[in-house]
Amino acid sequence: MNKLNLPILGKKTIFIALGILLFTFLLGRCSTGGKPSAPASQSEIGNHKSEVTTWTCSMHPQIKLPKPGKCPLCGMNLIPLDDSSDEGAGMRELSVSETSAKLMQLETSPVERRFVQAEVRMTGKVNYDETRVSYITAWMPGRLDNLFVDYTGIQVKKGDHMVSIYSPELLSAQQELLQAIESVKNLKNSDLSIVREASVATVEASREKLRLWGLTADQIQAIETRGTLTDHVTLYSPVGGIVIHKNAQEGMYVKTGDRIYTVADLSRVWVELDAYESDLPWLRYGGNVTFSSEAWPGEFFEGTIAFIDPILNAKTRTVRIRVNLENPGLKLKPGMFVRAVAHPKIAKGGKVMNPDLAGKWISPMHPEVVKDDPGSCDVCGMPLVPAEELGYVAAESANAPLVIPASAVLLTGTRAIVYVELPGKEKPTYEGREIILGPKAGSDYIVRRGLTEGERVVSRGAFKLDAELQIQAKPSMMTPEGGGGGGMAGMDHGEKKITPEEMEKMNASALTLPMAATMQFQTVQTAAQAILDALNSEVPADAQSLFQSLEKAIAAVDTAALPAAAQPLWNEAAMLLGNDAAEGLLSVEPLQTHLASFMKMMGLSAEPMEMDDASANAAFSQSLQPLFSEYLVLQKALANDTLPDPAKALRALDGVDMSLLAGAEHMQWMPQEKAIRTALEQIKNAADIAEARRAFSDLSTALSATGNSFQPLETLYEFSCPMAFGSESAVWLQSSEQTANPYLGESMPTCGELTQKFGK
Repeated sequence: MNKLNLPILGKKTIFIALGILLFTFLLGRCSTGGKPSAPASQSEIGNHKSEVTTWTCSMHPQIKLPKPGKCPLCGMNLIPLDDSSDEGAGMRELSVSETSAKLMQLETSPVERRFVQAEVRMTGKVNYDETRVSYITAWMPGRLDNLFVDYTGIQVKKGDHMVSIYSPELLSAQQELLQAIESVKNLKNSDLSIVREASVATVEASREKLRLWGLTADQIQAIETRGTLTDHVTLYSPVGGIVIHKNAQEGMYVKTGDRIYTVADLSRVWVELDAYESDLPWLRYGGNVTFSSEAWPGEFFEGTIAFIDPILNAKTRTVRIRVNLENPGLKLKPGMFVRAVAHPKIAKGGKVMNPDLAGKWISPMHPEVVKDDPGSCDVCGMPLVPAEELGYVAAESANAPLVIPASAVLLTGTRAIVYVELPGKEKPTYEGREIILGPKAGSDYIVRRGLTEGERVVSRGAFKLDAELQIQAKPSMMTPEGGGGGGMAGMDHGEKKITPEEMEKMNASALTLPMAATMQFQTVQTAAQAILDALNSEVPADAQSLFQSLEKAIAAVDTAALPAAAQPLWNEAAMLLGNDAAEGLLSVEPLQTHLASFMKMMGLSAEPMEMDDASANAAFSQSLQPLFSEYLVLQKALANDTLPDPAKALRALDGVDMSLLAGAEHMQWMPQEKAIRTALEQIKNAADIAEARRAFSDLSTALSATGNSFQPLETLYEFSCPMAFGSESAVWLQSSEQTANPYLGESMPTCGELTQKFGK
């Protein structure tokens, strides 16, 4: 009887519940080391929340908000983001633990300067050396009565008899010779020396005529000795080689100049190879190439590049490379297929390092002619040229290129990403960089921009780091704009779509920049926009100078003056815009994208902020003052007929602070700066004072334009001389009104007319 008066099912339920409670209690003691765990206090929860400064969404890591709440994209609860390790980190930086680094099996390699050896493989075939192909022709009209060489492929030596020819004109020439000889005999005792000398000259002319018709000296002597005429003559080969064509048949009548045989000397042959476009940077005139042939397995031949076709084959996308090759034993036959390989050693700037040619002089038509001193080619007589003009450099460490392993590069077709190990960090830290690569040389890439010697790049496991950055919504190979692949705005996977303005409002605080930094950024913006404007209209003639202006504007930004929050943003923008400027691509899209991103990050408007013109011009004029002062030193030196040294003027030009200018004034200064620098470099390299004065004229014209644009602080006078270079006029600047002509010097120091005045 159930004393508790409960149903049987109710008792079983109670026992099961008690068992669950007991199991839970024991499990709790085990998990806390035998002691029951106390619930977290409200103060601890509050402390945890107070330590969290950023909240993110587990589904959309690009969302970063300053307080908890709901994800604006999917509505999920935000989770705290421990960003203590990311304080001050760059946009592409990633820190991992030592254990994670080992599990990822990351390996790094140094960025180093060294000569790398490329491997260029080519195929081709053997051909005749065109310079050693000769023709045996009919030197007189007649009938071919006997061809002693009656089929092709026969090897002949110089002097071998080739053909017997019947020629009526030969009879007349023999008759002239015999009659001239008879006349000399008859006039032997004559007192008329003039007639006697004329007869002797006629004999020599008749002999020369027969010689030019192909008769040998012995044949001519036989005619004179015999004293009778012959209507047939045998022609002998003037060269040795292989008869590759028989152009005539017995019994044919030939005219003067008709071909009878074609003879090729195969002791040296040409090997004509096909090289791909991508391999052309490594192939140089005079370079060595090694060959192998199916006919001679295991045997290798070596030749010299003698010609690189200037025209690309549009069908095969290859360029014909011709190699001169000695052919002892005539092993290589015209028409044979060969496999060739070149192993050039690559130097900086795409040049080829060849110690055997460095400092040498080489023939531009015959690469086998190499001399230590200038002179003429022994074969063709053309002047020798320095090997450096053909792209060769000496084996000096300064010429070594910057290289990294090819395995370190993540390529997307238009971008190259590497991950650099950052030294001095508590945990293994890596930074992604977009770099500009040169051509690939073997298992290495040459680096044009983005890395420095001594850094270490991840040569194994870089894709794992890139995937982790992508998960964290940072810029990566697959997502260059960050944001998990869709950017910070415009995400649309069925969730709410937020605009850049809404995202900006959700950020904890807006980026605040000092005025100086804003002006420097606007200079970068102006330089980049100038390129876009030029490219959108047409390809400008001065495109290179526009890209150089952007590079200088980026280099002029004072990163030390930027707030900590702006530095990683600027580093990202400087890397991308700097790559655009260095590559100089005539494509609008990449630069347009990077400029828009830069303006958005830095809060720049489409219309740059106007500066106080008076203060900007005053500051820039102050920056120009050392340059004008050093110019006056050059002017006085030339006026005294002294060759000047522009070194201080170049340093003064480097010290001009172009960041003080913005907008149109900045773009106005850039071409003037280029012209000034070019003229100073020409003065520096001038061989004599006449050449220096010519360059000084260009310098004066450029500085006169600068004086008109930006008034100098001190008074300067512009003079013009109508006789500076003969009948050509030129201007110059000086600090006094008393003429001191730098073009005519002490010969005519007062020649010149005051044209205008600058400054106060």
